[in-house]
Amino acid sequence: MILTEFEAESQQKIARISAGTDEVGRGPLAGEVVAAAVILDPQRPILGLADSKQLTERKRLDCYARIMDQARAWAVARASVAEIEQLNILQASLLAMHRAVAALSLQPDFVYVDGNRCPHWSYPSQAIVKGDALVPSIAAASVIAKVTRDREMQECDEFYPGYGFARHKGYPSTEHLAALKRLGPCQIHRRTFRPVADMLK
Repeated sequence: MILTEFEAESQQKIARISAGTDEVGRGPLAGEVVAAAVILDPQRPILGLADSKQLTERKRLDCYARIMDQARAWAVARASVAEIEQLNILQASLLAMHRAVAALSLQPDFVYVDGNRCPHWSYPSQAIVKGDALVPSIAAASVIAKVTRDREMQECDEFYPGYGFARHKGYPSTEHLAALKRLGPCQIHRRTFRPVADMLK
């Protein structure tokens, strides 16, 4: 449910529990899309919290640890490579965020969503473009999602050696594209994404 600005402000005033949700992994050529949802504790603010892309790895890991310790609730969910290929990356991202919010141990009255649209759900919610730089709970979700996905891609590097997943995390870097040409796609590559799709023709 996407609310008008007036409706959203009204909901925010009466909401007792608000969550933020964000995803990581729309751009890579390989791996799942990972989403997180976080309900912060207003009494325990996370100092230094920012969009995960703007933080150094050290600061991001520090924020990750403090979010895990101080947030009222958090959850992580995914959309698989098969779901990305079946639904498209936008719908898979929305599905992952929906799953993350549904998995929270404490259900929110209001949800802030990073981006320009909300998943199809019953939660009163507001989509905010660049919300990870504007809303603390979305920023927290972006940190949790990125750290989680980065670690999972490092694990994938052990199962699929030679592609460099631990370094580029599946994004189309020069190293990744060269490995694709040399080795061909592996099981976690998104076969509907170019240039992977072109290589399979």
